[in-house]
Amino acid sequence: MAKGSIGISKILLLPLLLLVLETTAFSENHQLKQQQRRPRQYYRNAYATMMYMGTPRDYEFYVATRVMIRSLSRLHVAADLVVIASPDVPLRWVQTLEQEDGAKVVRVENLNNPYSNQNNFDKRFKLTLNKLYAWSLVDYDRVVMLDADNLFLRNADELFQCGQFCAAFINPCIFHTGLFVLQPSMEVFKDMLHELKIGRDNPDGADQGFIGGYFPDLLDQPLFRAPPNGSKLNGTYRLPLGYQMDASYYYLRLHWSVPCGPNSVITFPGAPWLKPWYWWSWPVLPLGISWHAQRQQTLGYGAEMPVVLIQSLIYLGIIAMTRLARPNISKLCYRRSDKSITLIHTVLKMIAAWSIVAAYVVPFVLIPHTIHPLLGWSLYFLGTFALCFIAINALLLPMLPVLALWLGFLGVLFVMAFPWYPDGVIRALSVFAYAFCAAPFAWLSVVKVMSSIQAAVEREAYFPKIG
Repeated sequence: MAKGSIGISKILLLPLLLLVLETTAFSENHQLKQQQRRPRQYYRNAYATMMYMGTPRDYEFYVATRVMIRSLSRLHVAADLVVIASPDVPLRWVQTLEQEDGAKVVRVENLNNPYSNQNNFDKRFKLTLNKLYAWSLVDYDRVVMLDADNLFLRNADELFQCGQFCAAFINPCIFHTGLFVLQPSMEVFKDMLHELKIGRDNPDGADQGFIGGYFPDLLDQPLFRAPPNGSKLNGTYRLPLGYQMDASYYYLRLHWSVPCGPNSVITFPGAPWLKPWYWWSWPVLPLGISWHAQRQQTLGYGAEMPVVLIQSLIYLGIIAMTRLARPNISKLCYRRSDKSITLIHTVLKMIAAWSIVAAYVVPFVLIPHTIHPLLGWSLYFLGTFALCFIAINALLLPMLPVLALWLGFLGVLFVMAFPWYPDGVIRALSVFAYAFCAAPFAWLSVVKVMSSIQAAVEREAYFPKIG
């Protein structure tokens, strides 16, 4: 119990950590707001992204879009920041993007996706064809079209010198539509709409397959090099990989080694639930903390702070009340003829198992998804400890076996977050070795919990008999 109390006292520092993070971001957020109050400048080029509704992760992508826009502002890009928004994007989001983030929001009607009945179609990509509206932004000479999961490391305005269409190949044969440069043209836009109408072949039914098919010869084009005199090129070009550095490359070496082009933009393709803005993405994926560093410097975490503080207080209250009241089912009584020991044994094992599972699942679900990883994991461990504490007292379970999984999770996070691995292979092997060594202890903990329930039933520690 003493060790548990020490752990709780450390977790009590969570509110202070929250305040520190918010204070660190405040001054730069204030500077951004001051810049956004200045008279608006109009540029001949634009960075653009899109927003649409209809997925379980709409809010997360809204946050990611705001962070990307603010990070571009912080890099002092000489371009407008445009958001192509579908009609169902909430008005308050649009107003926030325009008034607080300095973006120009362009409302568009959702394009009908004629590929939605394909066998391999993924419903979350149904509205990604709205990206084609980038070609309709004819007020601009060049547009850099972006997905929200791009992380800019430096100002990349030289991209506006590229030709009519430019994109990077992160796959040997397929260019990536998470970032590409285009020259807006109503003629091209109308032709694309016509191709949609007649059902041009599209292998994935999304923007990636359609745009890839519309520019099939890009692989044969020359590599883009920005002219030193600032002039704009004509034609189509391959972008150097430095403009779309796939995060998976980093995980192999734990450092960047992209020789072609400046290391400018990191992209995070892959599993949607491992995007960098989710608090659980770090330290599972080391670069998640880099995205949150940009959020801390730009947007901050003010939107999630009240929820985090409330949950922290609730969990601390649960620990305190459980420690003082010590509720347990031994306070319930029964008559010998009313109960079956075998049935009680089975039911109690099920209750113990499900209560422990719930203790690890419920906090994970309740934590705001886009909070900083350090705050998310701190709140998660506080929540699981509080709920496990209820099970320990209510069912008279041994503390250490019940908390074995808690300690195991904490250990694996330290193994993954260890900053001095020479490369990603050694890191992966270290995690595997840890899991291999920890598995027997996890199994022994389960056996210990079940045997303690059986022993308690046999000595009638539960439900004292009154007749």
